[in-house]
Amino acid sequence: MIIIAGYTRTDAEKQDGIVEAFKGMVERARAHDGCLDFSISADAVDPERVILFECWRDQTTLDAWRRVAKGPRGKPRKVAVSLYRTDKAEKPL
Repeated sequence: MIIIAGYTRTDAEKQDGIVEAFKGMVERARAHDGCLDFSISADAVDPERVILFECWRDQTTLDAWRRVAKGPRGKPRKVAVSLYRTDKAEKPL
């Protein structure tokens, strides 16, 4: 399993527009083979943060998605996103 998670920083007045601009990409990713979860959302407390989260079954399906993923282009002020690999998922409690 591959998890890509983190955030970008943008101007507060652009946060909602950025989330809306990625709506189609989120829908396409969630329908793509191997996508376990995909989200681009506004931070609940910081109007300058846009949260990114992807969860993929494996590298093959992530690579396939990357070949067809087309999203809006922009220049965030900061990007803090990491890729994590794991071989299992557990219940949180």
